[in-house]
Amino acid sequence: MTPSRFVEVEGGRLFYEVAGEGPGVVFVHPGLWDSRTWHGHFERFAERYRVARYDLRGYGRSSRLQPGRPYSHVDDLVAVMDAVGMEVAALVGCSMGGAVEIDVALEHPERVTALVLASSDLSGFEDLTPDEEAEWAALQAPVGKAVAAGELERAEELRMRIWAPLGTDDPAGARIRQIAFDNLHELTMDESGAITLDPPAIDRLEQIHAPTLVLPADHDPLWLRRASRLLAERIPAARVVEIPETDHVLNMRRPAEFDDAVLAFLDEVL
Repeated sequence: MTPSRFVEVEGGRLFYEVAGEGPGVVFVHPGLWDSRTWHGHFERFAERYRVARYDLRGYGRSSRLQPGRPYSHVDDLVAVMDAVGMEVAALVGCSMGGAVEIDVALEHPERVTALVLASSDLSGFEDLTPDEEAEWAALQAPVGKAVAAGELERAEELRMRIWAPLGTDDPAGARIRQIAFDNLHELTMDESGAITLDPPAIDRLEQIHAPTLVLPADHDPLWLRRASRLLAERIPAARVVEIPETDHVLNMRRPAEFDDAVLAFLDEVL
């Protein structure tokens, strides 16, 4: 049975699980979802690594955000590493999870042995092209209207069209949808207390020297696809593996292909 515990952090506590033996690997989930997105991967990777996964603050079984109270996802990830006894670790993240691990690699490079960035965001990536801006505005407008009307479940269904456009009727898509709906509160979560990197990651990517694997999702919004290209171009030790027919939570949509790509990378660099 996988041990699950909580680590106390400033202003709350974080749920985490740890298993396996070997070099350290920490899974960092995307926004909207929680650490259950790593189900299956966690168990498989634990066959050869010491692995941890956790619910980011505000998600899953971790503490909810307190309006206006400062918090740091960077400090939280480091706290999880300390709690499980990982002096160093490879960080495997999707979307917001990727952005968090990039920030950790910049603030604590001595703690990071490798990065895996799946459909990753990054801090400071805000200047969209006209085409990206138009697409994103069109995608977000109905979501915003539903939230304003207090129709949160409808808003989440609309977000599934953005983040799971390959569908939610198949087993993978249904699980993607279910975990998102379990975190429905995220739609109205007050993130004003977030402590951000200054200068942001977009201005410092060349400072990342950890071996990095970039995994873009070919059905992501345009701006996120460009973010993956930017990461691949500007992180000195980056390489790209493209898994076709993937939407945002690509590890859930294509779990076998994800595992094959990431395990081959980690087996080489760790």
